[in-house]
Amino acid sequence: MTSIAVTIAGSDSGGGAGIQADLKTFSALGVYGASVITALTAQNTLGVTAIHDAPADFVWAQIDAVFSDLPVNAVKIGMLSRTDIIHAVADGLARWEPAFTVLDPVMVATSGDRLIREDAVGAIVARLFPKAILITPNLAEAATLLNEPIAQDAATMERQGKALLALGARAVLMKGGHGTGRESIDILVTPKSSENFTAPRIATKNTHGTGCTLSSAITAELAKGHSLSDSIHAAKIYVTQALAASETLNIGKGSGPVHHFHRFWK
Repeated sequence: MTSIAVTIAGSDSGGGAGIQADLKTFSALGVYGASVITALTAQNTLGVTAIHDAPADFVWAQIDAVFSDLPVNAVKIGMLSRTDIIHAVADGLARWEPAFTVLDPVMVATSGDRLIREDAVGAIVARLFPKAILITPNLAEAATLLNEPIAQDAATMERQGKALLALGARAVLMKGGHGTGRESIDILVTPKSSENFTAPRIATKNTHGTGCTLSSAITAELAKGHSLSDSIHAAKIYVTQALAASETLNIGKGSGPVHHFHRFWK
């Protein structure tokens, strides 16, 4: 049977992040990808110049169209910029009840451009945290969600992960890709335990879409029936290799994308 994953996120016109990164990742990992577009961004490797949100009722219509026809195995949620869109997504998930949902609380692009309104953050916590099997904040996003300084060490990352559990998350992957040191450490925090996922830190400016790619890779592995821990492990390897191969691409003048198809291109 064909494994199917759906990405509910914003479009990146530059192709490196958002819906485009998610669909590339699904395909690279052998999963059929469908999409629900929540926003259009005018974006490239240098930054975001404009955002056009989809109407909430059209987001709902996309969800209904996809889930009424396709036997979806897993869902990844990315950019949700407005409260009414968040409610539409939460209501759609409540109706169709996918087995696995991964929430990447996208708030700021790699370029530093903000992608969510201030009043929408609380709605993400209230409506979507309980529905996701996993949330995947980077260090800045976790700090924003908790109104705390950005974590500077693994102990603080783990503590903030536990604080996000207290807000209603079922499991948290604290992503350390924006941290420092020779190794990039992600920490999975659940109500019962914590687990570290470590990889060498890749020296490259081509990090555009890294967070989107990791969360969609986890979603793809869940869609194939793997456990949460195994899915994170496989996704971490895939993203590390995609970062290492990014220098073989020559895309844009700014922070280029990771190489989603590094396993296939010569």
